Amino acid sequence: MPSYFTLCIIVLIALALFGLPIGLSMICASVFYLLVAGLDLGTAGEQILNGLFNSYVLLAVPLFILAADLMNSGSLTDRLLKFCLVLVGRFRGGLGHVNVVANIIFAGMSGSAIADAVGIGRIIIGMMTRNGKYPIEYAAAITASAAIIGPIIPPSIPMVVYALVSDTSIGYLFLGGVIPGLLLGVAFMTMNTVIARRRNYPVEPPVPMREMPRITMDAFPALMLPVVLLFGIYGGVMTPTEGAAAAAAYALLASALIYRSISLKQLYTILLSSAKSTTSVGMLIAGALVFNYVVTIENVPLSVQHFITGFQLTPIGYLLLVNAILLVLGCLLEGTTILLVIVPILIPTAKALGIDLVHFGVLVVVNIMIGLLTPPFGLLLFVVANMTQKPLMSIVREATPFIFVAIVVLAIIAFVPQTVLWLPRVMGYKG
Repeated sequence: MPSYFTLCIIVLIALALFGLPIGLSMICASVFYLLVAGLDLGTAGEQILNGLFNSYVLLAVPLFILAADLMNSGSLTDRLLKFCLVLVGRFRGGLGHVNVVANIIFAGMSGSAIADAVGIGRIIIGMMTRNGKYPIEYAAAITASAAIIGPIIPPSIPMVVYALVSDTSIGYLFLGGVIPGLLLGVAFMTMNTVIARRRNYPVEPPVPMREMPRITMDAFPALMLPVVLLFGIYGGVMTPTEGAAAAAAYALLASALIYRSISLKQLYTILLSSAKSTTSVGMLIAGALVFNYVVTIENVPLSVQHFITGFQLTPIGYLLLVNAILLVLGCLLEGTTILLVIVPILIPTAKALGIDLVHFGVLVVVNIMIGLLTPPFGLLLFVVANMTQKPLMSIVREATPFIFVAIVVLAIIAFVPQTVLWLPRVMGYKG
């Protein structure tokens, strides 16, 4: 007869296949496990309440979502793109470079790849495809690829979730993502240059020098948001959660008072949209809290640790195995699900092998971001395909070179931990 845990997994998969949201599927499967195992069903509610209401860290998630929605609805995105056009538009494939640089700057504000793709995507894809300058598929592919930089450079919603499951410092995780995020940006811009030269994509006319101060000053309030956020956190003025509140407040101030681009009616719509997104994430976290309780009762992390120890893997060997597992799972599962269900099982073995959890966390997040680009369930691919009304596979073909260089960067940060740990150690990290 199958074990109770096996039955729990069968119920979970069956419910998910029938179309029930994964968060609800995890809750139902976990309650089923408690029922057949003869355990107190109230434990499910207790785990959800303790996890959601006792976690100060989780408050950062809705606040970063709100900040991203405020920036996307205001005119901040337009002004930032004009500023990026001044910086890198004059080079071969200039609008592709603008796309990447805009995402690097936007990364310091939203913490969400989907928010970046939607916020910047509509405008930059229109700029790139106007007058047939770039194929729509290429514009969509580089937009989706550049959007994965957002949750790697701080702030980052996936890193907040990883901090929840690993008990790692959010501040040091944020710092650890800076260099990997910039490496991804350089890799994407290099690939864009190669493709632009090969296909003879156009060079944008340079912006006159006299226009640069005006464009810079116009974008200045928007550019100050990541500065306020990061200096506030690392200057010891506020915690990352308070920083998320400050980011949302600053985005509202800049959009409503400085740029005057949001009305009261729009603000209501933004709050409603942010609440819906937060509820979706919250349901996933609630499901994972109950399911992880079941996983803990069954000693699954310890069993996995013993199984892997039997192979006598070195830390590098284990990281290679984890990267392979996460890259495959990224093709099949949503990133938050991987973070909440799979990663807690992998963390004890990483600890036992002496792998730094900040380094491990950044690797996990980069893996999950690459998963957003890989078919068949790469969420960013669906977002840009829906935006451009182009076939998914044509966008996948154009995105393949960018996925390749992203995996190269992943290998670099796996084999060279200092790419992640140098900046946190400069700021006092002792790990």
